[in-house]
Amino acid sequence: MTKNDGIYRKLQKHLNRQPVGYPKTVSGAEIRVLKHIFTEEEARAAVLLDYRFEDLETVYARLSSPEYTKDELKTILDRVASKGGIGYRRSGGRDFYCNMPLVVGMYEGFNKHLSHEFLADFNQYTASPSFGISFLGTAVPQMRTIPVDQSITPDHQVSSFDRVSELIETSPGPFAVLECICRKKKAMEGEPCAVTDRKETCMAANETAAAVLHHQMGREVSKQEAIGLLSENTKQGLVLQPSNTQEIEFVCSCCGCCCGMLGIQKLLPRPLDFWAANFYAVLNTDNCTLCGLCAKMCQVDAITVKKKNKKIKKIQVKAKKCIGCGNCVAACKFDAISLVKKENEIIPPKNFEALADTLMTNKKTTWSKVKMVARMVLGMPQQR
Repeated sequence: MTKNDGIYRKLQKHLNRQPVGYPKTVSGAEIRVLKHIFTEEEARAAVLLDYRFEDLETVYARLSSPEYTKDELKTILDRVASKGGIGYRRSGGRDFYCNMPLVVGMYEGFNKHLSHEFLADFNQYTASPSFGISFLGTAVPQMRTIPVDQSITPDHQVSSFDRVSELIETSPGPFAVLECICRKKKAMEGEPCAVTDRKETCMAANETAAAVLHHQMGREVSKQEAIGLLSENTKQGLVLQPSNTQEIEFVCSCCGCCCGMLGIQKLLPRPLDFWAANFYAVLNTDNCTLCGLCAKMCQVDAITVKKKNKKIKKIQVKAKKCIGCGNCVAACKFDAISLVKKENEIIPPKNFEALADTLMTNKKTTWSKVKMVARMVLGMPQQR
């Protein structure tokens, strides 16, 4: 650490006290990531923020000395918010700001500013064990998986928060579409997406969309256009992953070759110990024609195919790997695979604020994180 890195270390420690955490590493990559996103002046301002949205007056009152006026602080906060470094909302004619996790938060907001240098530091940091433990060690995940509409029937008794069409229909809006940062990142690294060549596949809604549009991070679409976008995404087999909230904040449409979240899930022996999903797929072998289309559609390698002499002999769904997206069900032409609702439904927090409070209140202890590492490495089942 150089003599000029003090404010960035202060910000790192501050962020590490937030709900998801931002731990220190031996490599110092966490400091380099912050330097890409924040100037020193912006880092000083970010330290004043909380994980909850607070108005400018509340934030300004934390200044120990009059370094700048309230208007100057607003200019600084707006500048870093436009880069995704902090959260922003406007309500009742007032501006509100908060700290954001690196993922999901700062990284996604930094979409328009990606560089090869940033990605190199980001990759090094997010590959570190300390980041992985902090990210996966939350009491509830920041995102969840919901089934595509084509895979569910009235018999499933699907809750409104698990039906994407209802989430959109009941949302007051606005809606915004954004370029998928995961596919953009992979393309910059020379690995273009194998599932789709479409760029605008991610969507924000309500206050999150309003912030996206305010900072020109995406473009506005109507409610019908939003529904059409998600319909096209599911036709291509993309997995719907919204915020882990009952009120929609965003919906990512993810592929197994680019998405960082799905990439983590594929590596874990029991991904559902760290993820929220209310369904899983079951294969009806009597109806199965062994065409293999379900396996091709699966983005997390939860469906295995055994071949002999290049001919499929057996298809199997790995229940502990399935995240219940329903893409295999929508793809099957022979009703050979279906979704089953889990006995114990996972009910997400109501909104962003409730999710953040849940994460903060239940922030994992050191011992619980040690047990979590054991589950990650050894695939030990979580005690319920």
